[in-house]
Amino acid sequence: MTNAELMAALEEMRNLMVAVSTGGPKIDKVDSRYQQLFAAVSDELAHRQIENPIPFRSLWNWYGRWSSGDLPSYQSRRVFIGELINPLSDQIRTGRPVEVQPSGWPRVDRTVGEIRKRLAAAQNEEQFQAVGLLCREALISVAQAVYDRAKHPPPDGVEPSATDAKRMLEAYITSELAGGVNEETRKHARSALDLANVLQHRRTANFRLAALCVEATTSLINVVAIVAGRRDPQ
Repeated sequence: MTNAELMAALEEMRNLMVAVSTGGPKIDKVDSRYQQLFAAVSDELAHRQIENPIPFRSLWNWYGRWSSGDLPSYQSRRVFIGELINPLSDQIRTGRPVEVQPSGWPRVDRTVGEIRKRLAAAQNEEQFQAVGLLCREALISVAQAVYDRAKHPPPDGVEPSATDAKRMLEAYITSELAGGVNEETRKHARSALDLANVLQHRRTANFRLAALCVEATTSLINVVAIVAGRRDPQ
């Protein structure tokens, strides 16, 4: 499949997804075509060693996602589809990989990648809660990667357990970002930590809460990665 053919297939998939979710044709009439396109695109992306960011194998899967309640307007559905497909289209058109900001900690980066895939595909409360649990795992992993008891004494004097990401990261932030010049950075990091911690434990979950949890988690990971020197120029 050429670049032009792949781009055309992606555009047709986009159009079908938009059409059925904005008052267009019935899913039963166009789903077989969509599934053919999905299979062809997935095979070609796998051949190119590019991850397929579109989690919906059928338009019924897409229906389950848009009807979950957090994409109530036609515009919100168009925006969601664009955020899925546009980066991939840009990558194919330019030949450049999608820019990512890995932390350099393999387990953390794998978990963040899985979090974003789960968020895109989540349709019900349990699946949104699962996103929060993965966010918790990501923070535990990054905390374990940077916390050193000898360098980072806990501010409250309570020894953190091996899975107490909040205390480990608070100790890390307090020690590594000490001093008045770092006050605003400390506030940002602690706010992200507090928000992620609260949202992870919400029993009632929807797309917006899960998305906020993901953003708070990745924001905190980015701060820690920068402080730890993981983003320094080589």
